[in-house]
Amino acid sequence: MSKLVSSALQVHLDTREVTMAHCWKVTRLDGTVQGFTEHDVPLTFDSVTFEADSGFTATKIDSSIGLSVDNLNVEGALSSDTINEDDLSSGRYDDAQVELYWVNFEDVSQRVLLSKGNLGQVKRGELAFDAELRSQSQRLQQTTGRIYSRTCDAIFGDSRCGADPTSFDSTGTVSNVVDNRQMVVTGLLNDVTDYYTFGLLEFTSGANNGLKFEVKRHEPGLLILWDQPPFNIANTDTFDVIAGCNKYDTTCASKFSNIVNFRGFNFIPGSDYLTRYALRDGSQIGQSIFNE
Repeated sequence: MSKLVSSALQVHLDTREVTMAHCWKVTRLDGTVQGFTEHDVPLTFDSVTFEADSGFTATKIDSSIGLSVDNLNVEGALSSDTINEDDLSSGRYDDAQVELYWVNFEDVSQRVLLSKGNLGQVKRGELAFDAELRSQSQRLQQTTGRIYSRTCDAIFGDSRCGADPTSFDSTGTVSNVVDNRQMVVTGLLNDVTDYYTFGLLEFTSGANNGLKFEVKRHEPGLLILWDQPPFNIANTDTFDVIAGCNKYDTTCASKFSNIVNFRGFNFIPGSDYLTRYALRDGSQIGQSIFNE
């Protein structure tokens, strides 16, 4: 696929000797920005320093017209000062945005953006990793948009929900680890059954500091996570946890007093109404089904 390049870069490419190198800009979901280059000295542009000798290499880039997903794999070495195994295993690079540039290392103002996408599957070895770079066209193959559902499709606390999550959160401390998903905890406000079920927990200390996990079930003094954290939970680990919402209108009204912002379609009849038939018992009186 052709790329538009500046006139200065085109003049350089038309010479017999070119001084070009690839650079990768990685932007993680937590806002961390890192730069890597295959060149033997660091390069800097757009306020990002692209580290040299970072071990990054790339496969052949396959681009095509249409909506097919372009192919590119990025390989790199695991090192403590660039990308390490803990960061990969904890998911800090999941869906990170990657921009691939072709840069004149003698004049970094002469560059072209070759590809832009997000990291997909990441495979880790003992000393290196292999990451799949998915192009932006991959997003177009995903189902988007709203669907009609009895339950709310907003995320608790977002702009569509309108509720203030800080009014329904609590801090806590792990007092005992049943396994790496089940924790006996202390210090919770509103420590009643299911108050934090489907909520979001973020560790504020320990090996999992800064990582977030959904709560599968809450019982008084006990929290169970859907997924195991990548590192062992330890006694005295602290966390913040936000109340959970099961997306039903009754919960929105009674638990959060937020029914005015409910984003579900709770008056949609279920499929059982499609199979109903008239009876002679007087139950079919022609009134609204919601008054039954």
